Amino acid sequence: QVQLVESGGGLVQPGGSLRLSCEASGFMLNYYAIGWFRQAPGREREGVSCISSKDGITNYADSVKGRFTISRDNAKNTVYLQMNSLKPEDTAVYYCAAALDRLLSTWYGATDYHYWGQGTQVTVSS
Repeated sequence: QVQLVESGGGLVQPGGSLRLSCEASGFMLNYYAIGWFRQAPGREREGVSCISSKDGITNYADSVKGRFTISRDNAKNTVYLQMNSLKPEDTAVYYCAAALDRLLSTWYGATDYHYWGQGTQVTVSS
């Protein structure tokens, strides 16, 4: 069964850090580009970051550049999102998703991703 499972979300104070994990089962993550998306209440799902399959090329939304880092550990079949200097506006449900690189028109296009996790809540509040 193909599955993506996110973990690592929680409540953190502004300026704090969290590391999200996205673990795959039923398929090998290293053959896919992996994206992180987030959705806050009343807002559309937006792309946060993406890492390509072969070259490990990374992309970030302007709102998280310099604060978030995406990485992958193929041996663990897991992709991570390290989030530092968190702000209240980062509060959202975070999802990871997998797509074949050749089928991605843009890294932040949610409709190009085939597999999705169930999401993990990140709340930044004092």
